[in-house]
Amino acid sequence: MVSEALEWRPELLVELYVTPTALERYEGLADAASAADLDVQFVTEQVLDAMADTVTPQGVVAVCRQFPVAVKDLLAEEPRLLVVLEEVRDPGNAGTIIRAADAAGADGVIFSGRAVDLYNPKVVRSTTGSLFHVPIAVGADFPSLRERLRDSGLQVLAADIKGDDLLAARQDGVLAAPTAWLFGNEARGLSDDFLALADRAVSVPIYGRAESMNLATAASVCLYESAFAQRS
Repeated sequence: MVSEALEWRPELLVELYVTPTALERYEGLADAASAADLDVQFVTEQVLDAMADTVTPQGVVAVCRQFPVAVKDLLAEEPRLLVVLEEVRDPGNAGTIIRAADAAGADGVIFSGRAVDLYNPKVVRSTTGSLFHVPIAVGADFPSLRERLRDSGLQVLAADIKGDDLLAARQDGVLAAPTAWLFGNEARGLSDDFLALADRAVSVPIYGRAESMNLATAASVCLYESAFAQRS
């Protein structure tokens, strides 16, 4: 995470704390910090353990400024693939979806409703650096956002267990169009009112005996299907 921040958004870093052992382990960290005009503060293992919120910290702790973007700025870039997280509460899911969105080449992520805090430590760690690659907007209201997505030329595909088979959507050519994928709460999914606002509801088929799929896993499949279709 710190290496990605130093490479992609060095202007965001405020402080950097490192144990001597970690500085030896992570080659290039000192040079990257120097290039960013950031002083490295040495601390003991015990002090860093107290600073970090993980059981086995890696010996590096950085303080960064928060940097959410405005929805209007995100849409101004004429995105072709967006992710909307409506009341996604699990930090691991949220962070993993951001990572998947980055990997699939998505143009941005929007947190809508009472979603988990983007800067929750577990969200940040789960992105494994993608937090510094993908524009992310927070605090959106989906019913209002829906019209703005439409005005920007984006269809809304809602991921829902009652939706059409993803394979059928692919065969219909739906996935090649500019798309905002809407993913709902892990436990409740999307309400009927929100599903009614989508252009189409789509489900990831389960061919085996699994009861369901993890939200982040299903989101990764959906995003990559769109990425494949838009690049074919």
